[in-house]
Amino acid sequence: MNAKLAGGTSVDEDRADVLIKRLDPELPLPGYAHPGDAGADLVAAADVELGPGERAIVPTGLAIALPPGYAAFVHPRSGLAAKHGVTIVNAPGTVDAGYRGEIKVTMLNTDLKEPFRVVRGDRIAQLVIQRVERAVFHEVEVLPGSARGEGGFGSTGR
Repeated sequence: MNAKLAGGTSVDEDRADVLIKRLDPELPLPGYAHPGDAGADLVAAADVELGPGERAIVPTGLAIALPPGYAAFVHPRSGLAAKHGVTIVNAPGTVDAGYRGEIKVTMLNTDLKEPFRVVRGDRIAQLVIQRVERAVFHEVEVLPGSARGEGGFGSTGR
């Protein structure tokens, strides 16, 4: 099933067509490493050195236009986290459907001793495209009960 959306984009059950503008023509478009992957790799558009505990905003050289009802989420790469202690500060970063600026990644080096160098063209994050619902908020005096109740922050014993 395929439907045409505003702006010439279309969606079907397996994909969302995303318009993309390459702000740096020398860098690759996002791509999936394997069939079935949820995240498409984003690369750095600049060299950046992150000292121990430092953070930096790293440009990707890309801007996108998402179909209405979609958002993109910038996730850390598990290999960078496991091997170097590098993550994304606001993980996942949210790219709203109406945003047309450059996608940038706020990276953080959690290693307390070693700096981490990002080289232009390095894979630094993954972009996950998802359908999102817009909520209608209804103020009430009392919320309905649930099995969980108000328990949170470790209330399940783990």
